[in-house]
Amino acid sequence: MAPSFDNLPEDNGYDSEEELDFSDLREQYDVRLEQGLDAFVVIDGLPVVPEESKQKLIKFLLKKLNQVGKTKEDNIFMPLNDDGMSEGYAFVEYQTPEQAIAATKALHGTPLDKKHTLAVNKLTDIDRYGREGRIDDEYHAPRIDEFREQEHLRWWLGDPNGRDQMVMYRGENVGVFWNRKKDNPENILDRKNWTEFFVQWSPLGTYLATIHTQGAQLWGGPSWTKLHKFPHPGCNLIDISPSEKYITTWSFKPIEVSEDDPFLTVKEDGKNYIIWDVETEKPLRSFQTHDLPGPTIDEATGQPVKKKIPWPAFKWSADDKYVARMLEGQSISVYELPKMNLLDKTSIKIEGVRDFEWAPASLQREGQKAYEQLFCFWTPEIGSNPAKVGLMNIPQKDIVRTRNLFNVTDAKLHWQSQGSYVCVKVDRHSKSKKSLATNLEIFRVKEKGVPVEVVDSIKDTVINFAWEPKGDRFVLITTAEVIAATAVPPKTAVSFFCPEKVKGVGVGNFKHIRTIEKKNSNAIYWSPKGRFVVVATVHSQQSFDLDFWDLDFEGEKVDSEKDLTANLQLMNTADHYGVTDIEWDPTGRFVATSASVWKHAMENGYHIYSLSGELLREEHIEKFKQFIWRPRPATLLSREEQKSIRKNLRDYSKDFEEQDRIEEDKEKGAIVEERRRMLSEWLAWREKVAEDLREERAEMGLDEESGLGVREEEAEEEAGKEGEQEKQVVEEIVEEVLDETEEIVG
Repeated sequence: MAPSFDNLPEDNGYDSEEELDFSDLREQYDVRLEQGLDAFVVIDGLPVVPEESKQKLIKFLLKKLNQVGKTKEDNIFMPLNDDGMSEGYAFVEYQTPEQAIAATKALHGTPLDKKHTLAVNKLTDIDRYGREGRIDDEYHAPRIDEFREQEHLRWWLGDPNGRDQMVMYRGENVGVFWNRKKDNPENILDRKNWTEFFVQWSPLGTYLATIHTQGAQLWGGPSWTKLHKFPHPGCNLIDISPSEKYITTWSFKPIEVSEDDPFLTVKEDGKNYIIWDVETEKPLRSFQTHDLPGPTIDEATGQPVKKKIPWPAFKWSADDKYVARMLEGQSISVYELPKMNLLDKTSIKIEGVRDFEWAPASLQREGQKAYEQLFCFWTPEIGSNPAKVGLMNIPQKDIVRTRNLFNVTDAKLHWQSQGSYVCVKVDRHSKSKKSLATNLEIFRVKEKGVPVEVVDSIKDTVINFAWEPKGDRFVLITTAEVIAATAVPPKTAVSFFCPEKVKGVGVGNFKHIRTIEKKNSNAIYWSPKGRFVVVATVHSQQSFDLDFWDLDFEGEKVDSEKDLTANLQLMNTADHYGVTDIEWDPTGRFVATSASVWKHAMENGYHIYSLSGELLREEHIEKFKQFIWRPRPATLLSREEQKSIRKNLRDYSKDFEEQDRIEEDKEKGAIVEERRRMLSEWLAWREKVAEDLREERAEMGLDEESGLGVREEEAEEEAGKEGEQEKQVVEEIVEEVLDETEEIVG
């Protein structure tokens, strides 16, 4: 018979008054409150909806929740109030506590739609905060601090004299200065050990970045306070997006995140790159460094091959809506900002891709009405397939234009600053592969169908190419020699190109203006305003030439160039021994050349030139490292206002020249006034000393003029008379030999 409560034996084998110890079983099977709730999260910031829309909202929310873990509709509890409306929050149970932790990190602060942002927290945090005393049982109204006006981050643009700023890193000191043309720069601040590696301006000049072993910091405002910090251990390089919303930090060594790290999580552990939101200082996503293709060991020497990591590895679109990264030879991954989601959840497969570049400006192609951002890419020859250059638009991922190329050794992509053109510099080899020549494939992006113009008149290899900013002219440098790492730079030629004149609005074909032979130039630096360009020789031990060119010279034009949109003129030639870096100021008025101790230790310092090549200032500084002009944001003036200023520039220049003359007179007057003050101080001191001497002589009974007493004067007169009496005439006989002969008797 089956056992029951009715037929239990009376002797049950234990004393009812004796307590049994169930602690081991309780410890094994009892469910702790925190462990049971660790898989729950609380989601706040949800829309308030009626009961009939509740299920629709749960399904919409479920798509986002399942991106970081696994849950289902039955595990989402969304309470309703007495009016049948939701309360704006919900409780969600994930399968594991790890999924709940991942949800709090990935979904907290993310937008649900344009009006609602999610706040995701673990349910157990509420109890933990209560134990730590961080939650009060009684409600207290938050204390609202008094309004304090923040410093204007673009304060330097309001300088009444329109001066530019620069930063100089020398020795252990970093200083920010106002440029004063020929005079000593005006120091704004100077800080020792401000950075450990280097300094860098943000693209619009709002921030000055300093790099440290623990990460990067951004400084700004009139008081130069620390505005943002990005803790990336071992940080080596940074890159700030065009609109300064995001920043990429990179370290050669993978990040090691400790358990108690207050800033980084396990997501960043073992990664090399972190992309941050500048405003919130929170990491958006982290990545590892790709393994670079090619051999790792040199077969000849047996030594490891040093591979150059491409920088920047993550490239920004012009409007900061996308950032892309290339896996060489395979694909390009485009991520949407600020979510950092992979566009369409898949990378763009491009077999053999070698390089890509975003258009530097958002542009409107003819016949294209939809929003798009463009990037250009190229692939080498693979098997029997030719090399290819392509234009792709994002987010559509459509190929806008392609062009096949043959016998390609290498290619470089050069966008014009407004995105109107992209020049593909193609190095081609002969069939025997013994010689190289360069062609330019110029894509006219804004024109219908994106026509391609080929410049194939170049016989030698192009080693440098640069577009005119906001213009349609370019300069290139060619050489017939093999480029090698030697102390003597190769002989080069500098060529200038511009469009020919056409009737109407369009731009004519690109024509050669002039070539300057027998140079050693290897670098091209355009003024940010166009028209003026410096062609220079940098990083050389033998040549240090600086050639200042004007492409809109107002003098007479050569007959052979009358049909071209340029009038080329060499304005000046200079040299700066050991020059390593050249940079125009953002207004295009001054050029700074510098010799950095990072490259060599001879005559380090900087020069400042006018746009026409006149040397304004020269300063040698020991252990000089960096000279960087502070960038300026785009002007707020309309095109009409800018045209009006250019039209009346001669009238404005008279006022500027008068201001310069007054300033110069003030400086000269100040020098004269200082000298007068010093002279008056010296005369007053001299008069005081003389007065003290007169008083001292009077006390000692000395004559004021000779400084001798009366008795001394009488004694001196007697001695003089005796000296006259003792005077005698002395006769001196001098014998002079007129001639002398020598005779030898045998």
